[in-house]
Amino acid sequence: MKKKLAIITSHPIQYNAPLFALLSRSEVLDIKVFYTWSQSRETLFDKDFGKTIQWDIPLLAGYPYEFAENVSKNPGPVGYRGIVCPGLNKMIEAWDAEALLVYGWNYHAHYHAMKHFKGKIPVWFRGDSTLLDETGGLRQAVRRITLKYVYRKADYAFFVGENNRQYYLKHGFSKDRLFFAPHAIDNRRFGDSDGTMRQEAERWRSEIGIGSEEMVVVFVGKFEAKKNPLLLLVAAKRLNKPNLHFIFVGNGILEEQMKTLAAGNPNIHFLPFQNQSRIPVVYYMADLLALPSQGPGETWGLVVNEAMACGKAILVSDKSGCAIDLVIPGENGYMVTSGNEVQCATLLDTMTKSREHTRKMGESSKRIIESWSFEQICKSYEKNIIASTK
Repeated sequence: MKKKLAIITSHPIQYNAPLFALLSRSEVLDIKVFYTWSQSRETLFDKDFGKTIQWDIPLLAGYPYEFAENVSKNPGPVGYRGIVCPGLNKMIEAWDAEALLVYGWNYHAHYHAMKHFKGKIPVWFRGDSTLLDETGGLRQAVRRITLKYVYRKADYAFFVGENNRQYYLKHGFSKDRLFFAPHAIDNRRFGDSDGTMRQEAERWRSEIGIGSEEMVVVFVGKFEAKKNPLLLLVAAKRLNKPNLHFIFVGNGILEEQMKTLAAGNPNIHFLPFQNQSRIPVVYYMADLLALPSQGPGETWGLVVNEAMACGKAILVSDKSGCAIDLVIPGENGYMVTSGNEVQCATLLDTMTKSREHTRKMGESSKRIIESWSFEQICKSYEKNIIASTK
C-alpha cells in the first residue's frame, strides 16, 4: 500500500508543478500538495520583474492539491507573517498523512506545521539556503542559534547540492539525517529533439541583427542587484569583441540604467521577460550563459540548469549556490569571482575564442546535467521517505 505524503509549499511555481505531476505517478507514494498562499490561485505580481506573471505551462495539472486559506493581513511571501493558515494542520490530519515534506520554514503556517507534526509522523524539510552570504558577527550568531532551534522541528532534510548540505550541517543536522535530492528542472522540455527550437532561435537571431557565425552570451533573469547584470554589461563593453553579442533577457529595477549604459552599442540587445514555452528558444540563440550574481540570496540559479539542458557553456559567479556542483572549470565553463569585471571579461574572452571550443563545453554541460533530474528527485523521495515511515 502506498504511503501518504503531504507536501507543504507556498504557491504553484513553474519548477515544481511538473515534479509534483511526476511524483503523483509513484508506485509507493500517494502525494497531496497543500498550498498556503491561497491568494496565488490565479495570477502573481512579481515585484522584481515589475509585472503580473501568468505562466503559460499548467501549474495545477496532473497531481492532487488543496489551498489552505491564508488569513494574513498582508498576504504573500513578504515575511514570516505573510502566510498564516489556521486550518492547515487539520486539513493534513483529515487526509491521514503518514509523512510530511515542507518546502521552506520561514512562514508562520509552515513552521507551525513542522512543530505540530514533529513526533507524530516523519517531518522532512527541503530548502536551498547556503552559507555563501554569511559575514559573521553578532547578528549571524543569533541567527545560527535561531535556525538550529527551527530545524529541531524536522526529522530529516533533503539537500539540493553541496553548498546546501554544508548549510544543514552547520545548523544542527547530522550527516545521517541528510539525503540528496538534486535541484533540477524538467530537462526533457529543453531538449529540442526535433530541432524546432534551434530553427526558431536562428530566425530570432537574424531578426535582431546577429549573424549566423557570430557568438552570443545570454543573461536570463531579473535585472536586479542580486543577479548583477550590470557587471556583465560592463565586461561586455570592456571586451568589445566585434563578433560577440550579448542578449539580456528580463525586466527589473536596473533596466533603465542598463539600457542607458548600452546605448549605441549594436552588440548589446535587450529582450523582455519570456514565458516558459519561449525560454528554451532564448538559450538556443546563445553559445553560453552568464550568471554573475553577487547575492545576497542567489541560493542556486536554476537558469544554469536550463542552459545546460540546452547544451550551453556556463560562466557563473562563485556566489551562486549551483556553481560548485554544476560547473567543472575548463570542461563546461568557469566560475568568476563575484564583482570582478576584469576577470569576467577575461574568462568570456577565453570561452569564446571559437564556436567549436564553446560547443564542446556545451556538450559537457548536457552530459553533466542529465543526472540532475526530476527522476532523481522522485527516486530519493521514494526511497528515503518510505524508509522513514517503517
